[in-house]
Formats: sequence, C-alpha cells, structure tokens
Amino acid sequence: MSSKLPDPRRLVTRTDLLIAVAALAGGTLMIAVGGFATWSKQWDPGAWWRMVPLVGQCAAIPFRRTAPRTALLAATPFNAADVIIGPNFASMMIYGDLLYAAALYGRRRTAERLLAVTSAATALVLGSVALWLHSFSAAVIAAAVAAVTWAFPVMTAMAVREHRFTAQAERQRAEQMARLAELDRRSAVDAERARMARELHDVVANHLSAVALHSSAILKVPDLDRAGVERAMEVIRENSVQGLAEMRRMIGLLRSEEAADPPGAPRLDELERLVGRSARSDLTAALEVEGERPELPAAVELAAYRIVQESLTNALKHGGPGRARVRLRYTRQRVLIDVRSPLGDDAPRLPGAGAGLIGMRERAAMLDGSFDAGPEDGSWRVRAELPVAVDRDDIHRDGMDRESA
Repeated sequence: MSSKLPDPRRLVTRTDLLIAVAALAGGTLMIAVGGFATWSKQWDPGAWWRMVPLVGQCAAIPFRRTAPRTALLAATPFNAADVIIGPNFASMMIYGDLLYAAALYGRRRTAERLLAVTSAATALVLGSVALWLHSFSAAVIAAAVAAVTWAFPVMTAMAVREHRFTAQAERQRAEQMARLAELDRRSAVDAERARMARELHDVVANHLSAVALHSSAILKVPDLDRAGVERAMEVIRENSVQGLAEMRRMIGLLRSEEAADPPGAPRLDELERLVGRSARSDLTAALEVEGERPELPAAVELAAYRIVQESLTNALKHGGPGRARVRLRYTRQRVLIDVRSPLGDDAPRLPGAGAGLIGMRERAAMLDGSFDAGPEDGSWRVRAELPVAVDRDDIHRDGMDRESA
C-alpha cells in the first residue's frame, strides 16, 4: 500500500479561496476585539503589525491540499512571528489547520516528522515558560495551548490517515472476495456443465450409435432377409426406448434440487443387458465377471457403467469385425475394468469428436482412480481401476477443481 494518500483534487478550488477569505475576516475581527495575548505591557506592536502574520498564514490556506508541505513551510515564519508578538487566537487555529493538512495530505513520513517536531516544540514551551515565569501552572497552561495548536492537529490527521488506509484495505478486500466468489461461481457452473456434457455424451452416443449402425445396415444391404430386418429393428427400438428413458432420468435430475443420484441411474447389474445390445452384424460382445461384487457407492457404479458403455460405443463406431470382450474384476479395494475390441481400418465407421475418452478419464480421475486406453496387440484396450470406498464430498470438490483447472 502506498504511503501517500491520493489528493482529493490537484487544483485550488473556489472553496479553498473562500476558506482563506473567511479565515482572514475572522482573524481581523479577533484582532479588532483584542483576541490575542501580549508578553509585556511595555511592548505592544499594535494591531497593524499583528495583521502581517495573519495575512501571511491566510495566503497559504488555498494551497493546503494541493501543496501541503509548501503551504506549511511558507506559514511557519509568520506563525513564529505571531508567537513572538503575542499569540493571536485566529492565527493559532489557522496554523493548526495547516499542520493538519500537511499531515493528512502529505507523505506518512512527513506526518511522523511533524509529530516529533510539534511534540518537541510543546516540551520546549513547557520548559521555557517554567524557567521564565517560575510558575509551574503557567507552564502547564502554555504547554497545553501549544499542544492543542501544534501537536493535536497532527495526531488527529494521523488517526484519520489510518482510518482511511483501513477503509481502503477493507474495500480492496471486499472487492477481492467478490471476485473470488464470482470465480467460484463460474467454476461451479463450468464443472456442472462439464458433468452434464459427460452424461449427455454417454447417454446419447451409445444408443444413437447403435441406432445409426443398424439402420445403416438395413439401408446398405438390399437383400437382407426378414429375420435380419426384424433383429435390426428390435435393436433400434430397444436402444431408442433406453435412450429416451435415460434422457428422462437426466431431465428429472436437472430439475431436482437433490444432489443424490435418482433411483433410475444405471447400475452394474444392467451390464449384461448393455453388452448384449452392443453388437453389429460383424461384431459381437461378451462379458466376464470375476470376484464377488462388494457394496459399491452409487458414484463408483455409475462411473464403471459409463466407462463400459462408452468403450462398447467406441467399439461399435470404430472397431473392426470380431468379438469385443468386457472383463470386470472385483477386489476388496478396487474395481478393475478391462475392455478389448478389434481394431478397425483407418476410416471410422461413424464420426467421433474424441469426447468419450476425455469423459472416461475424467470419471476415473474424480474417483481417485486410474484410466488408460490405446492400441495393444492388434486390439483397442481400455483399462480403468476405481476404488471401492470413496468420499462423496471429496468427489464433488475434486471434480470442481479438475473442471476449473
């Protein structure tokens, strides 16, 4: 934070001039009514000489904000002359205001130095009056007047500076908190959008890929027998119905205020049916399950189901003829997923955007699992490991962090 407060304005205003004129008029009135002190009855310079320090200090008032140190330095000799002649009440108030302005609008170091100088001057007045008049009470009164005139305005300005700095820091902190809250809100929105995109992709891609493949088979094979047409239409109908059911489930989830997964979310019990539907005329799929399935959290079951579903979808869209094998193995700590499908030719059977692999990797990462996919021994292999026990709050936080990164 800067040690110098920004000046309210850098030009002398009409208000500054009016304050100077008002101070001059008030000071003149105080001199006219005798509002000043004299050090000796034998020596009185007269009212006109007292006007000189007053005019000199009033001339510095218009520059108290724009050039506070210069105005104070210019007024200090006139204040010293006023003290020597005999303190004028108006001149004391004017010089105190100039000290206040120099401490408030100038640098922090200037305020600290002014406090030291005015405190020393007050102590000097106390000692001088005590030695001169041999009166402790008179010395205390003189020191109090000097403190009110010189030291207290500087102390008040320093207190105001600290309050301003504190208020400025609080404003900056509030702005930073507002920006952080906005960033958190945007991160949450982005994370939710990414989650919705994964779900929509997994739901739509699998069923629509099967529909597109079987409808293409019907159109491309003109001499397809009645039984083949019926089998293809059954697959199309089943995938259409399942796709609509999952779309309804997702719409219900989006409309619901509850964060828990709805009862209609796909489970691993439905894998056999999923694998049975994932077939082409030249491609079949088989499921192998090893181990006893433990009690799995809904998030793990959903992620495992979606990974298998997307792997089979990719096999239908891009795989070559042959047999796809889905292997699911349960242990006490992990769920291991291994999907192998034959590699196809260079030209994909259906277009893809690569979002499936990204979605599978994100699902595994959010559960603190692992994921790997790529060609291996003439086939495309997808491997994923998911932990059996997960913390739902950790899933939510980790998901938001990964999506916002």
